[in-house]
Amino acid sequence: MLAAASSSTKPFTLFDSVPDDYMQFGLGTGFNAKAVQGFLNLKKEDVSRLASVSPKSVRFDEAMPEPVRERLEEIAQTINLVARVFDGDVDKTVAWFKARNPLLGDVSPRDMIRLGRFERLRKFIVNAMLEARSEGAAPSPELPG
Repeated sequence: MLAAASSSTKPFTLFDSVPDDYMQFGLGTGFNAKAVQGFLNLKKEDVSRLASVSPKSVRFDEAMPEPVRERLEEIAQTINLVARVFDGDVDKTVAWFKARNPLLGDVSPRDMIRLGRFERLRKFIVNAMLEARSEGAAPSPELPG
């Protein structure tokens, strides 16, 4: 499922103390939820469905609802996990999220998120990375898709 990566690929760990921000979404108080929305080309309605809030309450300023912030931070962390596999290559990460993936029912990862199947996608990514690690190979830029 995953091919061996070059030795330059950073090893995958689930519990890094400081996550890498390859996609420049920001961390902590500097988190830019609007950048995540833009990366995935999500509509306001998509964000409201993901965060289980009213579309009227979706906003990206200091009054952003906490469920919106939390959900988009989770998604940003997952996007950065995939970016790590591609050694931080933004173009490859974008392409992976947009491409239909036969292992995801011929649906793109972006659409999995948009359609409310983020948890399934996240588990798929983490399991693929853990599987590669248990096989002694670092995850490679050949994540299925």
